[in-house]
Amino acid sequence: MINKVILIGNLGKDPEIRKFDNGGAVTKFPVATNENYRDKNGEWQTVTEWHNVTVWGPAAERAEKDFKKGTMVYIEGKLTTRKYQDQQGVDKYITEVRAVVTRRLEKREEGAGGMNMPGAQDEFPTANKEVPAAPAEPQSPAAEDDLPF
Repeated sequence: MINKVILIGNLGKDPEIRKFDNGGAVTKFPVATNENYRDKNGEWQTVTEWHNVTVWGPAAERAEKDFKKGTMVYIEGKLTTRKYQDQQGVDKYITEVRAVVTRRLEKREEGAGGMNMPGAQDEFPTANKEVPAAPAEPQSPAAEDDLPF
């Protein structure tokens, strides 16, 4: 099974950080993505979708420091849904993108000159990512010939 989300969009507001007694942190921010299409009259329309994004751990502090409202970002992560109760005791659900990788996709304000492309310094892993092992190579050419297509 796969649960993977990739977004490229703009922050809707400055990130908000929450720090915990154990030293951990979580940063939350909304990201807007746009889809453009022509309607039946040939007019261009834009549909904006808003996504709630959370970044955990040390990457949360860096995202809170480096990202500002309007920043274009690349977000890679997974969908999570959590349940809570409102003040009247009614169960509510919220779906969020839990970011594994976040990257800034526009020039830094303090940079002089051209566009700074994302690099290793812009990647915010929020968990120890294990690189999956490469699939095993076929043992012999005959193994490939056994495929039904």
